[in-house]
Amino acid sequence: MSIQGKLDQMGVNLPAAAAPAANYVPYVRVGDILYVSGQISMDETGKLITGKLGDTMDVEAGAAAAQRCAMALLAQVRAACGGDLDLLVRVIKLTGFVNSTADFTQQPQVVNGASDFLVEALGDAGRHSRSAVSAAALPLGVAVEIEGIFQLR
Repeated sequence: MSIQGKLDQMGVNLPAAAAPAANYVPYVRVGDILYVSGQISMDETGKLITGKLGDTMDVEAGAAAAQRCAMALLAQVRAACGGDLDLLVRVIKLTGFVNSTADFTQQPQVVNGASDFLVEALGDAGRHSRSAVSAAALPLGVAVEIEGIFQLR
């Protein structure tokens, strides 16, 4: 089954690939490796998902925000591939940044929202290495930002 077919089966509609908000590009391809800039948490209407884990947001809501970041990452991959997600070979690495209090220690459980989504959507090709780190603040007060490295055909 194609990646788009699997997303359709899951009822997932990827957002449009976001344009960069400053002086950078959304992705860079070097050979068969695609580096995707950090994607911030936004809901299906484009509204920012804001909050601080350990204060105004719980782990479940944070994981849902991370899943939205993963969807935005795939949208950038789709844009880099001219609309053909089947050019994606695998997810290599994610780095997840979680807007959290100094005593919050469940960053991995938050970023699992992205990891679990990618494995469900891509199977073994979605399995990746990963970092999940705390941030005292993230741009625009968002809850989660995730960047990714992907292998393409």
